[in-house]
Amino acid sequence: MADPHNVTSASIDFALRTFGAGPRPVPAELEYDTRDPYAVAVVLHAGANAVRWLFGRDLLADGLLGRCGDGDVRVGPAGDPSLIVVELTSPDGAAVLEAPAKEVAAFLDRTYDVVPAGSESDWFDFDQELEKLSYQD
Repeated sequence: MADPHNVTSASIDFALRTFGAGPRPVPAELEYDTRDPYAVAVVLHAGANAVRWLFGRDLLADGLLGRCGDGDVRVGPAGDPSLIVVELTSPDGAAVLEAPAKEVAAFLDRTYDVVPAGSESDWFDFDQELEKLSYQD
């Protein structure tokens, strides 16, 4: 039997907001893997390194409509309605990025075509996740 899981992705140019200068382009990949149906990954390509952030798919979707998020990731519309702002915070620093709202929305629409809202638990293998926890040192 074929594996029913798949990954939906999109290449989107984010822009890093900087003080005293215009935003700097940051190539990024949005990824949605049905093996983790509640989450979206953003992989930011900064020079030779890539930084991967994982956060809730609903957070990204809600952020298209209004400011949301507590803690390390916050998302919301920018002053320009064609953009959303993604704020990332870690012990090592913080970044404020903007992304085209239409492209993010199109990516999310594709993820909801694969796993409709409210059906995520049908794709999540709780037993497998619990098994992973029992093998960690």
